[in-house]
Amino acid sequence: MVKKTMVCLCLALAVLTACNAKDNSQDGAADADTSYAFGMLIGADIKPLGLTFNYNAFTEGMKAYIEDNARITEEEAVAIVEQAIDEARKRESEANLESGKRFLEENSKKNGIITTESGLQYEVIKETDGPKPSADGVVQVNYEGSLVDGKIFDSSYKREEPVEFPLNQVIAGWTEGIQLMSPGSHYKFYIPPELGYGDQSVGNGLIPANSVLIFDVELLDILE
Repeated sequence: MVKKTMVCLCLALAVLTACNAKDNSQDGAADADTSYAFGMLIGADIKPLGLTFNYNAFTEGMKAYIEDNARITEEEAVAIVEQAIDEARKRESEANLESGKRFLEENSKKNGIITTESGLQYEVIKETDGPKPSADGVVQVNYEGSLVDGKIFDSSYKREEPVEFPLNQVIAGWTEGIQLMSPGSHYKFYIPPELGYGDQSVGNGLIPANSVLIFDVELLDILE
């Protein structure tokens, strides 16, 4: 369910846009660039929702609200928006689940890909000898995370700063995969949704629900 505060933010931006652009003959009326910028801000807020809009109806709704003749109440509008977003996210989640299954099935056939009993897939880029971390150990790593389409959603390399964390406080795919590694080794993980974030969307849609996660990981050190 989308939070009402987010809906109200969109509504507030829409109200400002409509008020400023309502009559360009008035003192202080927004110019075209300012009106355009307000429109962009509204678009930026709602783009991650994955909805297709009827822009004529969208504008009609803004105008009706400003002129106090809306045909539905604000509470009814919130309910309609929440339902539309829920349905869009459900469709996206189901599509991601199916495409992820196909990706992992094809990936498992490639040379060098190992699939564990849990469904985690990995390939060894560089192997080293040495101790391996325990399930509740603390490790230091460098990594880059991406989706199957190649979109990078996180990277310690770009931040130029390794990350330290306990293995019992990360997603299951990491907890399992990093226990296979020794310091100095470099693996690539292909993590199915059930070992990642499942049907939860993360980072305001940066990682969509039911996404397969791909991580390049270098284990730098075992700290505990």
